[in-house]
Amino acid sequence: MSESYAGKINRKLLKKRRIINAAAGREPADLVLKNATYVNVFSNELCHADIAVAEGLIVGMGQYSGVVEEDMTGKIILPGFLDAHIHLESSLVSPKEFVKAVLPHGTTTVITDPHEIANVMGTDGIEYMLQATEGLPVDVRFMLPSCVPATPLDESGAVLDYRAIDSFYAHPRVQGLAEMMNFVGIINNDDQAVEKIVAAQANHKKIDGHAPDLAGNDLNAYIAAGVYSDHECHDLKDAIAKLERGQFIMIREGTAARNLEALAPLLCDKYSERCMFCTDDKHPNDLLEKGHIDYIVKRAIALGVDPITAIKVACHNAARYFLLNNRGAIAPGYLGDFVVIDNFQNFHIEQVYKRGERMVENGVVKAFSAPSIEQYLVDRAHSTFHVSPLTAQDFAERRPRGIIGMVNGEITTVDAGYSDHIDVEYDVLKIAVVERHKNTHHIGIGFLQGYGLKSGAVATSISHDSHNIIVVGTNEADMAAAANRVVELNGGIVVWDGGQPQAEVPLAIAGIMSEESLVAVNEHLETAKERAFELGVSPGIDPFMTLSFMALPVIPSLRITTRGVFDVNSQSYV
Repeated sequence: MSESYAGKINRKLLKKRRIINAAAGREPADLVLKNATYVNVFSNELCHADIAVAEGLIVGMGQYSGVVEEDMTGKIILPGFLDAHIHLESSLVSPKEFVKAVLPHGTTTVITDPHEIANVMGTDGIEYMLQATEGLPVDVRFMLPSCVPATPLDESGAVLDYRAIDSFYAHPRVQGLAEMMNFVGIINNDDQAVEKIVAAQANHKKIDGHAPDLAGNDLNAYIAAGVYSDHECHDLKDAIAKLERGQFIMIREGTAARNLEALAPLLCDKYSERCMFCTDDKHPNDLLEKGHIDYIVKRAIALGVDPITAIKVACHNAARYFLLNNRGAIAPGYLGDFVVIDNFQNFHIEQVYKRGERMVENGVVKAFSAPSIEQYLVDRAHSTFHVSPLTAQDFAERRPRGIIGMVNGEITTVDAGYSDHIDVEYDVLKIAVVERHKNTHHIGIGFLQGYGLKSGAVATSISHDSHNIIVVGTNEADMAAAANRVVELNGGIVVWDGGQPQAEVPLAIAGIMSEESLVAVNEHLETAKERAFELGVSPGIDPFMTLSFMALPVIPSLRITTRGVFDVNSQSYV
């Protein structure tokens, strides 16, 4: 039987009275961090006091006694870190596993854009992620996907206009509209793009940007439309131009893109108030080997940034931007989210508290349960492949096709001409994208140079942003076999040679996330990379991440779609 309105009010009154009494010192707090040295993000200094927590909130700093007291002599207490923009799906694991990975690194809040799973499952994907993140010991807040699909050229599992997502704005963990990648649509007054902006503003929500190198009047138009931030700045000139026009700058240091070193000069008195940190995409090995927001803070300090400025950018600024007014600081009324470190030089995280509860002790995470997910959504997430069995003949097109020339160390490409056949000696391989959502049997075929594969094929259902199956191979038979194996796995990464899989990474949740632990997924992934390199993939290339971006038709110059090779610059098929 549900609680009555009067019952809720009475419960909240009791809680509020408890908070006031603990703050006033009339009752012992639930937790007191004794003798604490903490970062004060308001006065920009280190302060010294006991920190008292009751009912999950900080109730005061001063002299306090508590039911639980922890001596913090010699330690530094920081507010919990906040990732301002991430796609949880990029970790390749379930939200619970992601939280287990980032909590020891001091992250207590993330802002996620679920556009990867939304491209596969539509609004069911958004609902799946909302349920899968409910009540986790890292607060997961949402920005609603603005571009599903990323462009009209994509064949994704859904097309979401403003009507499809509008009802989600009422959810208490939805902060706004995620990265508006279609800046061209905004500038040119495209109906669907502008409708989404208007709907978000009607709901009084934030709107994030994604507009690399946009400048001049086009940038003015984009910002005037209502886009408040950007995480795509890769150089200082671009960032300052946007900051001067009022945008907030999300300094990104993730797996696919690393912009901290170029943008570190922003972390000064003149600009830092308009900056926050984000990772965008964070892959398993990166999470395990480097960390999360703590890694960015450490790197910033090593680059000469004032430690208190770096901490403030890692928590307080993003909290203010997203109107999360009870986090990002150590002060009365703020959440008891703390990171306990030894010092700014080593930056070793010893403890992490969430709402006053110690969740991490020396890297060990306290056990917590995964939220329950509606069975319909679980079944839906495990049934996202609708592809008829493929044969070599499906990839045997003999007409001349464009060659996508890979650029070493980049995800940009060049036009490398045409070919009508595979030529392994000259590193001309066949590449294809197989539509997998609606069994259309659409298969776009082209050629790829620079990948280096000498034998077999590589296939993956991580194929930005629509997540069709992308496959590259030295012959059509192995391409078909590798793609069929991806379907059999309900999604994943497959390295195929000699008539059998040489390595595979099952990704059964929507074809983009695994149900295994982060450590297990990373082991599978690293083994698959080793097998791919043994088959000839060029050193310096991530065999799967690089391949996944070959299907995203917003990055110059050539890409592969379900309709063939597309020239992004001329907006035409080749």
